[in-house]
Amino acid sequence: MSRPVRWSTDALADLADQIAYIAADNPAAARRVSDALDKTALALGDMPIGRPGRVTGTYEKSVTGLSYILAYAITQTGGEEEIAIVRVIHTSRDWSAEEWPD
Repeated sequence: MSRPVRWSTDALADLADQIAYIAADNPAAARRVSDALDKTALALGDMPIGRPGRVTGTYEKSVTGLSYILAYAITQTGGEEEIAIVRVIHTSRDWSAEEWPD
């Protein structure tokens, strides 16, 4: 069962910031990172496999080959499950339980 994948405003802002930072030095690498993040997010729609998140009600999926984590939640909309990508976080960032990194 494939679930729709939706990106929150915060996740889209995280993504834009990360890609812009990479693109300043290497536009091709920025495209590869963007593609990998998008591919990982879409795969969660087919099989949401991730560890329990540090924020209650979320899960975290490491992006293969990259230093990023997609934080997501499984939500219900109109009786149908959706995957909500809530944040895109670089693994070098530390954050406490129940908080998102700044």
